[in-house]
Amino acid sequence: MDKGTLIRTIALLVALVNQILVLFDKSPLPIDSVFVEQFLSVLFTIITSLMAWFKNNYVTKKGHRQKEALLEKGLTGDKKQN
Repeated sequence: MDKGTLIRTIALLVALVNQILVLFDKSPLPIDSVFVEQFLSVLFTIITSLMAWFKNNYVTKKGHRQKEALLEKGLTGDKKQN
């Protein structure tokens, strides 16, 4: 069994145990719903912010090469040669 399969299997078992505990009204983590809502909201904001920033902003080496190729071929509206 490779490392990825082992990690996914453990995560699945933890999720199943958690679901069984919730089914029997035993909360494994004493977390209130307000905290969960706030955490998910912050997580969603962080993920979407990173995706919006990373997408089409040429922040990787590959992205810089792509931008250079587009500029060389005149395929962008950007008149500035970086």
